[in-house]
Amino acid sequence: MASEVRSPAGLERLGLERSGPRCIALVGPFQSGKSLLLEAIISRTSSPASSPARGADNHSNGHHTNHSGTARMSTSLTAATVNFMGDSYTFLDCPGSIEFANDMRSCLPAVDAAVVVCEADEKKLPQLQIILRELEDRGIPRFLFLNKIDKASKRVRETLATLQPASRIPLVLRQIPIWNGELIAGFVDLALERAFVYREHMPSEVIELKGSDLEREKEARFSMLEKLADHDDALMEQLLADIPPPRDAVFDDLVRELREGLICPVLLGSAMRENGVLRLMKALRHEAPGIAETSKRLGVALNKDASAYVFKTVHLQHGGKLSLARVLNGAIDDGATAQSSSGGSGRVSGILGAAGTADGKRPRAETGDTVALGKLDAIKTGETLSFGKLAPASLVTLAPAAPVLAVALAAADRKDDVKLGQALAKLNEEDPSLTLIHDTQTHDAVMWGQGEMHLRLAVERLGERFGVAVKQNPPAIGYRESIRKPTTIRGRHKKQSGGHGQFGDVVLEIKPMPRGSGFSFVDKIVGGAVPRNYIGAVEEGVRDGLAHGPLGFPVADVQVTLTDGSYHSVDSSDLAFRTAARIGMGEGLTQCQPVLLEPVHVVEIVCPTDATAKVNAILSARRGQILGFDTREGWSGWDMVRSMMPESEIGDLIVELRSATAGAGSFTRQFDHMAEVTGRTADQIVAAHRVAA
Repeated sequence: MASEVRSPAGLERLGLERSGPRCIALVGPFQSGKSLLLEAIISRTSSPASSPARGADNHSNGHHTNHSGTARMSTSLTAATVNFMGDSYTFLDCPGSIEFANDMRSCLPAVDAAVVVCEADEKKLPQLQIILRELEDRGIPRFLFLNKIDKASKRVRETLATLQPASRIPLVLRQIPIWNGELIAGFVDLALERAFVYREHMPSEVIELKGSDLEREKEARFSMLEKLADHDDALMEQLLADIPPPRDAVFDDLVRELREGLICPVLLGSAMRENGVLRLMKALRHEAPGIAETSKRLGVALNKDASAYVFKTVHLQHGGKLSLARVLNGAIDDGATAQSSSGGSGRVSGILGAAGTADGKRPRAETGDTVALGKLDAIKTGETLSFGKLAPASLVTLAPAAPVLAVALAAADRKDDVKLGQALAKLNEEDPSLTLIHDTQTHDAVMWGQGEMHLRLAVERLGERFGVAVKQNPPAIGYRESIRKPTTIRGRHKKQSGGHGQFGDVVLEIKPMPRGSGFSFVDKIVGGAVPRNYIGAVEEGVRDGLAHGPLGFPVADVQVTLTDGSYHSVDSSDLAFRTAARIGMGEGLTQCQPVLLEPVHVVEIVCPTDATAKVNAILSARRGQILGFDTREGWSGWDMVRSMMPESEIGDLIVELRSATAGAGSFTRQFDHMAEVTGRTADQIVAAHRVAA
């Protein structure tokens, strides 16, 4: 199963590694050292154009990069472009927290490969599994960079055995450490069969392998070759015959199996000390695919109109809108007209490097370039762009994770209502994992997000970037009330104040309906007791009366029948009959034994198996009725727990859930039914509502 791709020397001869500018994602659990690795790459490549983009939050360039002072974690994508051995690489440093994973999900289709930065920490294994699953589902070739190797407390093979369950493909160790007592002094490259000793902030030094290190290298190399031979019959035969395979053939397999998603090579290093960085860069240079393979993976029709994929949208305070994009095919000139897969269009006004304004303007973007396109106001994140006459087909489907936490927002100053709406729209464009809903009852804007810090950062941006101060409140719960018994009531409205008066008189029969039936109005008037032209006004008055029941909430599951009434030929009017019906409803509902209803949802929680017991305890403490749990399909070491839970108890569930699952757990919910609330709980809800009103 030999590949055309040869060793580094062979690659250089064939020119296959020079496949245009590359784009590489840095991903991994939060605080695994991704940002430090990016800084180390910049330091090692010494590129003058390498400064990482620090984003709109720092008022310097074209996209967000924010490091939360509380949690010390990146909360948005960072981009930097470096030059290494004559080639251009744009690195996209993605946030590691599950709350800010949307940036990673949206940029992955654009990259040629990913470097998964992790460490020997079992607590972060579920987060690593989430990230690897995203890469697997997208078909992204990936390297695993085992960071903080200088601080590892386990042997590398033990660490690899710990990490392997997170990956559905084999983790293939490319390097083994050279130990100096309890310290790691360097590493052996198993493909090159060379040993390197670290020199801090300098290139490693090649040394001769001997003694126990040579024996360890032979054993580890054979283990690597065995995994490669699972997909290469010729290599398997050589190993069985104890014939050393040619080094070119070994590189063939490493390149092919990486690109086909059959293996994930594992490299070692320390971003803090800049160890292992040049080895990583050389692996990317010789083994990672280029834009041609990426375009093929996405289904781009080559040799046609220029095309690009937009993976991030940014609104600068003083520079307008920027669309971060990867050029998949052809060349884009400044001033070119873009057609989007959603039907939008726009004229490019400025082409910047991936780091936005920090990179300066350029007249053209070539195939493989990662750039920021200016002023494409009609273009959104996730869209495919074509620079021909026809709109392109969409190459990528992005589905933001289900929201799990909400906050109700209102402008602190009412004159900022319009400004708030505009700011929220821009935030949503930049981060589609924020969902905005207008509450028609409270008139608040309800912002849904991926967690507590996600929403907190969004509110901070409203004030700092858009100058809108907001008031925050918990979102209103969808309480309703209904009735237990029927009644018949007369509603009468009579008012005389000189000239025409007001007169309306109705007899209403009010009775409960089955739960979930809603509202029904029935007209049984005979003989013209209430003229036909006033029947609509009576129904409107009934609906007015149902808007606020005796307990203070909208009334549901009620049938109201108009059975009788009277009118005055001069004083009756639509308003009079509407008022009479509202009066009748107000008096009648109090006689029907009103009962409080609360919305109940089916909640499905996904969590690591070792946290399932904690999750069950959390649900029970929140009035949850556990329906059952099972293993999460396709996820080793994960469970799914199903529960029926009142909406009022779901509010901040995610905060407690993330705490119990080391930041990895999440849930979805679906409204199921309205249930009666009685006793002390109902009294507390009604009392709190009256105080708030």
